[in-house]
Amino acid sequence: MKNENSSTMIRKITLVIVTVFCIQLCFSQNIRKVRLDDITALMDTSTTPLIINFWATWCQPCVHEIPWFEKNIEALQGKKVKLLLVNLDFLQYYPKAIAAFAKEHGYHSEIVWLEDMNREDFIKKISNRYNGTIPISILVNNPRHYRRYFEQQLPEERFKQELQKLIEN
Repeated sequence: MKNENSSTMIRKITLVIVTVFCIQLCFSQNIRKVRLDDITALMDTSTTPLIINFWATWCQPCVHEIPWFEKNIEALQGKKVKLLLVNLDFLQYYPKAIAAFAKEHGYHSEIVWLEDMNREDFIKKISNRYNGTIPISILVNNPRHYRRYFEQQLPEERFKQELQKLIEN
């Protein structure tokens, strides 16, 4: 009888562990590698308002602004705005440490990892104003021919203003 209870208990514990693992796997962030050309192509072809945010886990201004980016975009209710978080962390952080960091901080926007960050290419393809600092946010609305570049943390109120400009008709 004792063996049956132990066996049943072990099965229940195993079932709980497998269930937790499956749930965690389903909700974990799938971070793909992208190249700078992928980002510029998205910027050039997007038909909906798009915000591309270049960030890293070690960048405190980056980490502070992402939650209010996500919150204010969600508050638009029905207005389609895509937020793409382009991570610039070192190779050894890809993908596990970046995904763990995103989960710990509750980020739910799409995250990609830029595998070919080269200052000269970035200047040529993204902005000739790039001076090497992050965060960088680029707001794009191609149907309106709207594009804004920010190489600084955007305080929440300023982000709200810029977000409204992005989606205005």
